[in-house]
Amino acid sequence: MTLNDAVEGKEYVVEEIATNDDEMSAFLFSLGCYSGEPITVVARKKKNLVVSIKDARYNIDIELAKAILI
Repeated sequence: MTLNDAVEGKEYVVEEIATNDDEMSAFLFSLGCYSGEPITVVARKKKNLVVSIKDARYNIDIELAKAILI
């Protein structure tokens, strides 16, 4: 399932980054979002998700969240 399907407040483990876009993969890697890392959806906004990765919070759009498989 993708990060868009995640329940708020529950910790998941990133299984895979499913994208052919090298720039998107590099961006997610720079945030610490890669296979094996825990991730939590903190809140949902209109077209964004607030996620917690490695004790930091980030606001990501739903297109980016679709590429994160948990």
